[in-house]
Amino acid sequence: MTSTTGKALGLRTALLYLVPVAVVVFVLDQLSKVWAEKSLEVGEAAKPFIGSLIQLRLIYNPGAALSMASGMTWILTAISLAVVVFIVAMANRFVSKGWVLTLGLLLGGALGNLYDRLFRDPGFPQGHVVDFIDYGPFVGNVADIAIVAAAILIGILTLRGVPAFEESERA
Repeated sequence: MTSTTGKALGLRTALLYLVPVAVVVFVLDQLSKVWAEKSLEVGEAAKPFIGSLIQLRLIYNPGAALSMASGMTWILTAISLAVVVFIVAMANRFVSKGWVLTLGLLLGGALGNLYDRLFRDPGFPQGHVVDFIDYGPFVGNVADIAIVAAAILIGILTLRGVPAFEESERA
């Protein structure tokens, strides 16, 4: 006997929320990167944006946060691709609009950085991510902000016990 612990929203409803959020994040990320490349120079001193708290400084990051794993760009590309595939494949099992919106942020951020890894120099699949928002200990981009926001929301949803996916239980 099979029962569900939460009724899925349905693919159409899930995509109605997931896709626009992901597209907005992706477009804002890519447009901001185009702006950064036109307005900032690599190696230039950071420019104040919000005082000294947040500054603007252009770098091309071959790695993950804090330039970790910079020699393993292809692995980061594979991880980003896996995240995208997982979210899209599970869309028909979402049971919460909160999770759909949260995973839309994650999807948009993953796609933004994946695009860089696939289509920017030095080339497929080892392109460097355009980072330009300098927080002090690290430099990031709009995609990174969406990914961090999604991580925080995942924590909140999890702590509140909000189910993400339709789950089957066998009795």
